[in-house]
Amino acid sequence: MRFNRMLLSATLVVVALVIQVSVLARLHLPGAVPDLVLLTVLALAMVYGHVGGALIGFAAGLLADLAPPADHAAGRYALVLCVIGYLAGLAKPENGQLKSATGPMAVVVAAAVGSTLLYAGVGALVGDTAARHVGLGSLLFTAALYDLLLAPFVVPGLMALARRSEGNPLGDSNSPKAADVSSGWLASGTGLRIGSQRGHRVKAARARVARAGRIKGVKRL
Repeated sequence: MRFNRMLLSATLVVVALVIQVSVLARLHLPGAVPDLVLLTVLALAMVYGHVGGALIGFAAGLLADLAPPADHAAGRYALVLCVIGYLAGLAKPENGQLKSATGPMAVVVAAAVGSTLLYAGVGALVGDTAARHVGLGSLLFTAALYDLLLAPFVVPGLMALARRSEGNPLGDSNSPKAADVSSGWLASGTGLRIGSQRGHRVKAARARVARAGRIKGVKRL
């Protein structure tokens, strides 16, 4: 990962973790807690790809494991976010442009449900049965609901910030890629070129007809 990616990712993850621990965790909402760290990892993964998403997810999860008041084994959430970041990075748009918000919102819901299930599954392997007492169904529903409500205020802005730091903002018509597309369109024989060729052919045909008419008139004289 390049230095600007590392610096931006570390800053965003730390800020998200501080807000989650100091603000969101103290709201005492029913069920799960809105996971701002998860949304940050998703936003960065959908810009940097699966490798960057996995690395950012592991680092963010490890910080969450060590930050108080964490009461679970260190590395548990790091594993979860590493897997989620890798899978979310696979949903990165190939051309760097999002056609609609449906895709990212679907990724958010799938990540919220998947991270809750994976976290509960890893906890069951190490003897943590807290999810059974709280109710896994309510955790899944509230996690997906809270993250989906928070995502429009977090994910688009972080994705735009990450792209801007890369020097490749969305919809940049002056980018080299856009220039290649436009030049390829003009060089592929489109309507403009065909129209100009037809115009030249018509003019040439008219000139030949006029020349033939003049020749015939001279011969008749």
